[in-house]
Amino acid sequence: MLLETPRLVLRRFRSDDVPAFSAYRSDPEIARYQSWSAPYSLETAAERIRTYTTDEAEPGWFQYAVELKADGCLIGDVGVNLHENLRQADLGCSMAPGRQGYGYAIEAVRAVLQDRFASGLRRMSAQCDARNLRSAHLLERAGFRLEGERPAFTWLKGEWIDERLYGLLAEQWIPLTAGA
Repeated sequence: MLLETPRLVLRRFRSDDVPAFSAYRSDPEIARYQSWSAPYSLETAAERIRTYTTDEAEPGWFQYAVELKADGCLIGDVGVNLHENLRQADLGCSMAPGRQGYGYAIEAVRAVLQDRFASGLRRMSAQCDARNLRSAHLLERAGFRLEGERPAFTWLKGEWIDERLYGLLAEQWIPLTAGA
C-alpha cells in the first residue's frame, strides 16, 4: 500500500484494474476535458497501465490507483508527473462518474500532496481546461492558486481550448492533521 486515508487506498495500478480503468475513462463526460477520447478500450487501458512508472520517486508519470476501502473498487486515479529535477511535478486526477460528489477526489489529492511535500517536493503544478469548473474548484479546495490563463492555448479534440494554470509551493501547503 502506498497511501491510505480514512476512506481510500492509493496504490500502484495492477493488471486486474484494466476493466474498471477502461470503464470510467470511456465515459464521455469524464473524457470531455481530458487528453484521451471515449471509448477507452481495454487494450488502451492495459497499455497505459504498463507505461506508468513503477517508482513514484523516479521522473515521469506515476499514477495512483484510487481504491475505495469499503468495497475494494477502483474509483479513479491521481497522476503525478515528476520532473527530471525531482523537485517539481504536475498533477492530474480522474474519478469514476458514480463516485463524484462524495469528496473522494479532494481526499485523494490532499493525500498525494501531503506525501509529496513531506518527501521534499518544492512545487506541484496543475492545469485544466478553463471550462472544467469542477476541476478548477477541486484544485482551489486543495490549496492551489490560480497563476494564469492561456487563451486558445491547446488544440484538443478539434478545437482550441483555454487553459487555467495552477500552482502550489511547499511553503503554501497546509499539512493534514490527524483525522483530517
